[in-house]
Amino acid sequence: MRIPKSVNPRIQKELTKRFGVYDKVLPAATTPSRLVPDYIVQPDYVTNKLVFVNKKPEIKDEEQIKGMRSSCTLASNILKRIGSFIQPGITTDDIDELAHTLSIAAGAYPSPLNYKGFPKSVCTSVNNVAVHGIPDLRPLKNGDIVNVDITVFFNGYHGDCSKTFLVGDVDDQGLHLVHTTDECLRQAIDVCGPDVPFCDIGMRIYRVAKKNKLTVLPAFVGHGIGKYFHGPPDIYHTINHYPGIMKPGMTFTIEPVLSHGKENTVILDDGWTIITEDGSRAAQAEHTVLITKDGTEVLTK
Repeated sequence: MRIPKSVNPRIQKELTKRFGVYDKVLPAATTPSRLVPDYIVQPDYVTNKLVFVNKKPEIKDEEQIKGMRSSCTLASNILKRIGSFIQPGITTDDIDELAHTLSIAAGAYPSPLNYKGFPKSVCTSVNNVAVHGIPDLRPLKNGDIVNVDITVFFNGYHGDCSKTFLVGDVDDQGLHLVHTTDECLRQAIDVCGPDVPFCDIGMRIYRVAKKNKLTVLPAFVGHGIGKYFHGPPDIYHTINHYPGIMKPGMTFTIEPVLSHGKENTVILDDGWTIITEDGSRAAQAEHTVLITKDGTEVLTK
């Protein structure tokens, strides 16, 4: 990180060696929530319509799986469009505007908008922001990393994915963090299949992170998904003893968050933005997966 000149040079050198060179960020001014046309079907938490969520992981039938494939494909396509849009000088509010526009054009509702009061259509988390960053008017700078978390509600189902993008030229520590986070997700998906314990996901991610001298932030978990935004199972990304095994027809997200520093995080006064306590950068990667009789299908590939 960029250290104030008043800091002892020896400490400055050590922090830069450990965490890299980047700007720590805090929330900035933003724009009002974007409007959704009346013809877009809205999820239960906007309409106050109750959706029944099983206490146990849902096993979806073929019609439900078809719906999940459709929503997840749309979410993935929007995320790819955003990836090609990101460059130094744009704001995360610009990203929010693009994601919102693409969602509405496809006939989908941007799931984060008004979820428990969240004011924007995507989450954008820059550098030391771990998760749930609110898009704002700060221009992205050369060397930033930014996670964009996309979820859409399309034809009655939520599709959820995220990726941490490089903004211009990122230092070696930042590259290592982002690439290792992607590798954690890849290997976690490889673990999945029928009759595999849910807790195996966290064990694999923990091992990959530890081998690369990075820390898994344990506060953030994946989740079941379908007509509901969040439901069972909980998917922990570190060592855990969560009960249960995967069965064909289950859909859930895997979304590890890694950092260079310690596992502690702080939630800011806006009630959403969560930053690393020590100022280290964090990266996240996420896919929605389907357990099949033969293994795993990545729905948001």
